Amino acid sequence: MRIVKKQERIFKYLKLFIKNMKTLTALLYKEEDMYVAECPEVGTVSQGKTIEDALENLKEATELYLEEFPLKGERKPMMTTFVVEESART
Repeated sequence: MRIVKKQERIFKYLKLFIKNMKTLTALLYKEEDMYVAECPEVGTVSQGKTIEDALENLKEATELYLEEFPLKGERKPMMTTFVVEESART
């Protein structure tokens, strides 16, 4: 019976944990020798020497930001393209 109670507590904790999880978007690009990661839903940006470092730093920055400024409602990013005229180089 103890095992069942323990499993129930673990399940309850995991359910609460998953309920508080949110999947967000990360945009990545390389600048010189660093990777930059940006979360468009929240507006947080971070960087790292590797993609993994940049994502881990973005996750930490976003979690800290959301502790102070929780998201209100859903913000779904939309991605599109647009054309600009390049300036002539001499």
